[in-house]
Amino acid sequence: MSYFATESRQFVHPEDTSSAARDWWRGAVIYQIYPRSFQDNNTDGVGDLVGITSRLEYVADLGVDAIWLSPVFTSPMKDFGYDVSNYRDIDPTFGSLEDFDRLLEKAHSLGLKVIIDQVISHSSDRHPWFAESRLSRTNEKADWYVWADPKPDGSPPNNWLSIFGGSGWHWDGRRMQYYLHNFLVSQPDLNFHNPAVQDALLGEMRFWLERGVDGFRLDTVNFYFHSQGLENNPPVRPEEYNASTAPAVNPYNLQEHLYDKSQPENIAFLQRMRALLNEYPGTTAVGEIGDAQHQLEVMAQYTSGDDKLHMCYTFDYLGGEYTAGHFRDALRLTQEKAPNGWICLAFSNHDVVRHVSRWAPHGFEDRLTRQAALLLLTMRGSVCLYQGEELGLTEAEIAYDDLVDPYGIEFWPEFKGRDGCRTPMVWQAHVRNGGFSSANRTWLPVPAQHLPYAVDQQDNVANSILSLYRAILRFRREHPVLIKGDLELVEGTPDTVLAFTRTVGEDRLFCAFNMGAEPTVFDVPDGLVLEDAGAPGADAQLESNRLSFGPFGAYIGRIN
Repeated sequence: MSYFATESRQFVHPEDTSSAARDWWRGAVIYQIYPRSFQDNNTDGVGDLVGITSRLEYVADLGVDAIWLSPVFTSPMKDFGYDVSNYRDIDPTFGSLEDFDRLLEKAHSLGLKVIIDQVISHSSDRHPWFAESRLSRTNEKADWYVWADPKPDGSPPNNWLSIFGGSGWHWDGRRMQYYLHNFLVSQPDLNFHNPAVQDALLGEMRFWLERGVDGFRLDTVNFYFHSQGLENNPPVRPEEYNASTAPAVNPYNLQEHLYDKSQPENIAFLQRMRALLNEYPGTTAVGEIGDAQHQLEVMAQYTSGDDKLHMCYTFDYLGGEYTAGHFRDALRLTQEKAPNGWICLAFSNHDVVRHVSRWAPHGFEDRLTRQAALLLLTMRGSVCLYQGEELGLTEAEIAYDDLVDPYGIEFWPEFKGRDGCRTPMVWQAHVRNGGFSSANRTWLPVPAQHLPYAVDQQDNVANSILSLYRAILRFRREHPVLIKGDLELVEGTPDTVLAFTRTVGEDRLFCAFNMGAEPTVFDVPDGLVLEDAGAPGADAQLESNRLSFGPFGAYIGRIN
């Protein structure tokens, strides 16, 4: 298979302490790799590190700055790696530490930074720490996890819920206590109120920093601390109901999560984490915030100043509507609530329905795919692209018998889980399993509807989605205003039109998007003199300062 030749890219050595090296993350584009589904090298039907390494030229050719690897640590795989039993080793499913080192070396040689998923709010119940903690109430690690006595009637300590369904508490007969699990029963929550736990987790992170990683994606970063008072969460007021963190069928949404997450003590721990990262110039951290009612406020707290996280992402764009009104509100609130923060933007990832399926009206999938790429890469912030997004992949339909996600199995059929966005990458349309694996059976089936979108069907094809992503990423690099420029909303647009300007110094761009399925026109505000900027994928005509948009059309212009 041929790829475009990798363009010249300047790799910044980890010891480079210049401002540019330290701030590479600001405005960077990060490509998320879900290791189980990227490339299988050892023919067992599951992706692995050697397979990922063999495909890194493809990732570099896209024009991204970094890769984010979903967890590859030792794990019983009850939640597919998000239940860690050894933070310092690679699960045999994916290979070995030596395989990881080779991947890291190859990525760096291609100019790609490497960010790894760090899952520290909880561990697997098979982690040695938990095995010791549950033995008694007096052992050395007795309070390394969140334990609590039952109520007098034997019921759980309070009404806290698990995102994966049911109570957030599980009874343990050894200690005659409940332990907290915000996710699966097999994912007990670590007790961050214990300084020894913080020290241990920072030590696990240091292990990977010493190995040469460039940063961390922090899973559920606002779940680290709980209220020690164990107060009941109040119900959500109907007008504030929001199903962005959990599917609508999940009763988790019916509580306002005031006490089981997003606690003020987290700030001091994040400052400790940032101090650790500062020992390794050029490293970064991006936090995942799951908090339907308060996510922007939390993002502002976690990213303000230069002593906590570098950036965070919320579910405003992963769970919201694809309308001009929703995006205007989200951008306005981001500026209002977190004026000094830095957001990491994403439309798809391993936890949500792929955005083409989530947003596109029937018959407009191609148009929305193209517009969404241009919109995502022109807004202010860093960007995460999810593997297959650059191919225009839709959500896969998975039969119940093929489901492996415990989340989907619990809430089927109203919520089908996350398997539909985690299916294997398609590389070659006419090869077994799309070129992902030569195994007779892959861990999730390769969808037949994805094969026409395979890389070999789009590579070097002028108008393909893949070629468009490469072109937009190139356009973004050629226009630094899109990487670090300020964003200002343009008011007075038609209901379906989102418009904003990006500005840095004298360099200004005007970006407008018709986020509807009908053509529309928009009169550019007086005083703005525009000329086309040559952005790929735009579908609008400018004539006498009037923009005429096709369905899901876009326009990018220079402001003279």
